[in-house]
Amino acid sequence: MLFKDLQLIEPILKALETEGYSAPTPIQEQAIPVVLTGKDLLGCAQTGTGKTAAFAIPILQLVYHSIQNGNRAKSIKALILTPTRELAIQIDESIAAYGRYLYLKHQVIFGGVSQVPQVNALRNGVDILVATPGRLLDLMQQGYVRLHDINFFVLDEADRMLDMGFINDVKKIVAKLPEKKQTLFFSATMPTEIEKLASTLLHQPAKVEVTPVSSTAEKIEQAIYFVEKDQKKHLLVHLLKNSNTPTALVFTRTKHGADKVVKDLVKSGISAEAIHGNKSQNARQRALTNFKSGNTRILVATDIAARGIDVDQLSHVFNYELPNVPETYVHRIGRTGRAGASGIAISFCDTEEREYLKDIQKLIKITLPVVKGHEFESTNPLLQPTLLQKPKPAPRGRFRDQKSSYNRSRQSK
Repeated sequence: MLFKDLQLIEPILKALETEGYSAPTPIQEQAIPVVLTGKDLLGCAQTGTGKTAAFAIPILQLVYHSIQNGNRAKSIKALILTPTRELAIQIDESIAAYGRYLYLKHQVIFGGVSQVPQVNALRNGVDILVATPGRLLDLMQQGYVRLHDINFFVLDEADRMLDMGFINDVKKIVAKLPEKKQTLFFSATMPTEIEKLASTLLHQPAKVEVTPVSSTAEKIEQAIYFVEKDQKKHLLVHLLKNSNTPTALVFTRTKHGADKVVKDLVKSGISAEAIHGNKSQNARQRALTNFKSGNTRILVATDIAARGIDVDQLSHVFNYELPNVPETYVHRIGRTGRAGASGIAISFCDTEEREYLKDIQKLIKITLPVVKGHEFESTNPLLQPTLLQKPKPAPRGRFRDQKSSYNRSRQSK
């Protein structure tokens, strides 16, 4: 199927062609026709499957038709609520790209920067508003945002809203929306709490689910290295210097940990920057821009950025520290292997993280292949894998090449 088969209007098809897109992903193929009929939608798809376009494209068309039918007021017609600043910016950029020939007014608002430009844009009239919960509530309380004319509401990354503690803010915002509206609810995972939230927001929704809940992309090669905590920095540097890894995204659990990894990498001659909640918005955007352009080789991030980083052809993701929430593993490695591409996800596991690894493997129903024989390998018997089944050998090809580099390195010492 092609985009032209989805009853999209010519200006959007022209924009998609300009972007180089001709065929929709499965979530787009299933969601777009449903949204265009005016039905509520419950969408469940793993990160990297094209969810943004699945709601942005039909919302653009519906808002455009609304204006063509006489709704030209300055009031906001569509609200897209998303958990992080990075993801909000990404969605707004997608709306700009897909709607470039529609000339609709759209604006993104988020905290961490001056509200003045955002307020000025709102005063001039906005058709589609993309927002994070905190800044949106703040501007609502100041009287700059009114949601009484919303026709279309999108709640994106609902499970992440729950993880980050935004669920009460979401409920406050929803309470200000008109009862009659079309609601689209997207989530990468569907735990019980999110199902309950969806049931209160959606009216007889169509459900689109393109992959099993909490699954990982099939084209992502995954592997685990057993290594003690104090040896992780040496293993990371060794891997980056002895493998074909042009750029990589490295995840830590804490902000302090991210800064420390950057310091260790830079000290070893590897260009790296950190992106986390303690950084100013300008600093975060600068680091992300440098990474996307290739000026920075390694981007080190905390989980707040796990779903807001969209980099074309990102080949490697490193879990320097395993997440203590197993669903987060799915989101992290979903930064690579996006939209059908292949990728590599390498995780480090120390003795204290062995329970995290068990939880991850139970969730994804995969026993991660163990890379053995490297010089930083832990000999702690507690790290011997007694998980779902006998562990598979590490995949051939790229991981085998990395192991060979270890052996050559050891022989040369």
